[in-house]
Amino acid sequence: MAIDRSQLRKLDDNRWLAPKSSRPGMLTDALIYADEKLLEPILGDLSIEQAMNVACLPGIVGRSLAMPDIHQGYGFPIGGVAATDWNRGVVSPGGVGFDINCGVRLVATNLTREQVEPKLRELVNQMFRDVPSGTGSRGHVECSHKELEEVLERGAEWAVEHGYGEPDDITFCEENGRMENADPSQVSDHARERGLKQLGTLGSGNHFLEIEYVERIFEPEAAKAFGLEVGQVVVLVHCGSRGLGHQVCTDFLKTMGAAMRRYEISLPDRQLACVPIKSPEGQAYLGAMAAAANYAWANRQVITHFTRKSFAKVFGDEAKLRLVYDVAHNMAKRERHPMNGDVRDILVHRKGATRSFAAGSPAIPEAYRDIGQPVLIPGSMGTASYVLVGTERAMKESFGTVCHGAGRLMSRTAAKRGRDARVETKRLEEQGILVRAETRDGILEEIPEAYKDIDAVIDVVHNAGLARRVARLRPMGVVKG
Repeated sequence: MAIDRSQLRKLDDNRWLAPKSSRPGMLTDALIYADEKLLEPILGDLSIEQAMNVACLPGIVGRSLAMPDIHQGYGFPIGGVAATDWNRGVVSPGGVGFDINCGVRLVATNLTREQVEPKLRELVNQMFRDVPSGTGSRGHVECSHKELEEVLERGAEWAVEHGYGEPDDITFCEENGRMENADPSQVSDHARERGLKQLGTLGSGNHFLEIEYVERIFEPEAAKAFGLEVGQVVVLVHCGSRGLGHQVCTDFLKTMGAAMRRYEISLPDRQLACVPIKSPEGQAYLGAMAAAANYAWANRQVITHFTRKSFAKVFGDEAKLRLVYDVAHNMAKRERHPMNGDVRDILVHRKGATRSFAAGSPAIPEAYRDIGQPVLIPGSMGTASYVLVGTERAMKESFGTVCHGAGRLMSRTAAKRGRDARVETKRLEEQGILVRAETRDGILEEIPEAYKDIDAVIDVVHNAGLARRVARLRPMGVVKG
């Protein structure tokens, strides 16, 4: 049952509270980031209800958080954030999602919009050939079982060592593109089989490879630190751990669902299946999740390599592509955060939510440490994407977290209803955006109208102080599944 506006308390223009007194079982409040306009569609599904259910998780610390791109998901809402105490809390696969370490990477080129536009169609077609997309796509890099073991252990580092990238790429990835606590032995044979042939592939759904240009700079100092300027062409990569990560989540949802009774855990939604972090099942999941995360970083690294090849084929060797940053938005990570005058050891679940660490954090690459972490927020293929920078307010209020995108407004079925892919493709082309997709559904499910207004979402994030606007990006060419 969806939540009524009367059940929420407005804190300010960008925050709404569902107090823990709202219903039995809630151990903390649920905090929703939204303005009046964005709140309306949020109230139309069960996402706030899900955020309130998350507030029932054993060992939860701080509030259950819902970002302005929130929409209904599996167990946790997409755009949901929750932290649990490392020693007495739980881990929930629903708080990470099926696409483990789905994330975004921003690659800056040394080319301008004026240089790229005359060859844009050629470039989009070349990228479509070089980076396979679609549900069952197979990559140009097929791993042996031994190599896959190394990918699961070492992530982007493996890809670079095998010639798929440059040494600096690793420096500019969250966690340097490798989770140290990965335990490949916890990844099932079925999951491995699904991952053997999918390195370097986008997949389907909302995943994309997008050519964009920097339309506007809001904060020149940060933009300079990130190497961004008006008119510059950049590339956004959005994808995750493909079938391997999906299978890891599926496997552990079954394991945890069966184990909950043994740990005497009862929750209002069975999709919130969870176990104590320090239980054998909890540690096994975190090890498998980290291995899948490493696969995702290797995947984005290989895609970056072939994207560089595409640019070289079209523009020659003078085309240079530099990784600005790579962020994850489906992860559970052990972190230390100040809470109530103390520093707590916690597990932060970010499902459809992106890290937004402030200046000075040792987790940020040294080149950005005086500025703050680059935060990458893609919109829809017909609107815009944003680069932001992390803030101290986020560190104090949201465990250093913001939204991960615009957030869906329409279901995939509703988006496709009554629409023709050729018409939508032509409409985008008239706006200067070329699209290549493996399937018609890949276009129709992701039409701009299917998403919330990205500018409104970013306004809430910026005005709430969770991140500051640095640059607005406009799409030119899109490759989808």
